[in-house]
Amino acid sequence: MSVAVHRREGVVTIELDRPDSLNAWDRSLGEELLAAVREAAGDDAVRAVMVTGAGRAFSSGADLRAGFEATRDGVPDVRAALTDRYHPIITGIRSMAKPVVAAVNGPAVGIGCSLALACDLVLAAESAYFLLAFVNIGLVPDGGSSVLVPERVGFARAAEMAMLGERVPARQALEWGLVNRVVPDAELAGEARALVERLAAGPTRSYAGSKRQLNAWRFARMEEQLELEASIQQEMAGSGDFREGVEAFLERRSPRFQGR
Repeated sequence: MSVAVHRREGVVTIELDRPDSLNAWDRSLGEELLAAVREAAGDDAVRAVMVTGAGRAFSSGADLRAGFEATRDGVPDVRAALTDRYHPIITGIRSMAKPVVAAVNGPAVGIGCSLALACDLVLAAESAYFLLAFVNIGLVPDGGSSVLVPERVGFARAAEMAMLGERVPARQALEWGLVNRVVPDAELAGEARALVERLAAGPTRSYAGSKRQLNAWRFARMEEQLELEASIQQEMAGSGDFREGVEAFLERRSPRFQGR
């Protein structure tokens, strides 16, 4: 199993559980995570949800070593992974009629960053960082991050994260408004648990109504934007820069991009 689900008194904790790969997303993790999100959303006994990662990371993003299935043209079928698994996870969290808390216990990279920011409230450990690493392998932001990031931090900082592909440490993320709270590493689990239990004991219909309002104001075009992300990402997946980016990553060297 790549995702562990823990239940306790109206709270479900969804834990990415591939610690040896820093909770990188492969097909199995994506499918299990989607199932866990849908199950939590549909269970009336669940009043609040927490998402976190096992081990040293929240998630290091897509597992490039696992690769993607190929299209008939031999190009990695990134679109299928996004539309079948990844994007439904993001929209499932946003549309879930109950509060979702992200407890970011370490790096939140790529689709892992998108997952954290899709949650309603984001708590981060002091050692955590956020990174849109797509540009470092010749790709573009996906998982809704082209919506989620600018809505939290504005255009200028979103452009910086998307185009420079640099780490945003937890304290800087708090200053930017990317996250809600930063706590010492040793206190993250307790703080996150206390928050999600407080939400579970609260007026959950009110939370659901607030969430609908915020979604209508900020994310009314999310489905359209996700489709755009999938289309552009598929273009990038067929590029020479993407092939070079992945090869450089696997060979642990700096990429030599050619712009094609």
